[in-house]
Amino acid sequence: MKMPPIDQRRVREKMDEYMSRRDYAGAEKHLLYWLEEARMAGDLRGELMVRGELIGHFRKTGNREGALHQSDEALRLLEEMEFGGTITAGTTYVNIATACNAFDENERSLQMFQKAQQVYESIPSTEPELLGGLYNNMALTLVSLHHFEEAMSYYEKALAQMAKVPGGELEQAITYMNMADVWNLKLGSEEAEPKVQSLVDQAYALLEKKPESVEDGYYAFVCEKCAPSFEYYGYFLAADELKERARKIYERT
Repeated sequence: MKMPPIDQRRVREKMDEYMSRRDYAGAEKHLLYWLEEARMAGDLRGELMVRGELIGHFRKTGNREGALHQSDEALRLLEEMEFGGTITAGTTYVNIATACNAFDENERSLQMFQKAQQVYESIPSTEPELLGGLYNNMALTLVSLHHFEEAMSYYEKALAQMAKVPGGELEQAITYMNMADVWNLKLGSEEAEPKVQSLVDQAYALLEKKPESVEDGYYAFVCEKCAPSFEYYGYFLAADELKERARKIYERT
């Protein structure tokens, strides 16, 4: 008797629960269980989804070998399913590119981002949120390669796309902090200070109030992620406030 496909929605919802508690060990066990279930069922779509989640998980936990292995397996599945020109393929390329950037495989990262860009921009129905994520993360790789001007142009594209997304203020805040980093790298801290200050102020204004459409766990994650950057630029009170907000949310959940 053939096993049914896995319930992808259920897998993602449970994954969100683990991440809201920062239970990385539980999240990994959960994903590996459902990977095996998908493989046993011959559910290629489900397997691809779980491998995509594993790429992100291993990136966050610093497991280079795991992330790159899952990336290769995901590419194999795309080819096997002939999904090359789909949104699913674009999202997979973005996941792989982001992982490659995290592990200093920046040439490969840029190639994957360019493949994702080709897919997303060729499909009129691509959601702004996907484009915004692509452009923001692609800019990070460009910064790693010291292509500062090109990176800034992609950050501007990211801001424009996320302005169309409910709750996109959080992603815009991250982008503003990333732009501050570019100016700091390009000009040096003293010369860049006026530009950096303006961008950091804009980011904090967006983070001060949680958008109604955003889940508490994700808001806490963004506050926690941005706090060290505020600290780096001398915004110590803002950094403390963001960390405290994240702490309170994690305690509730």
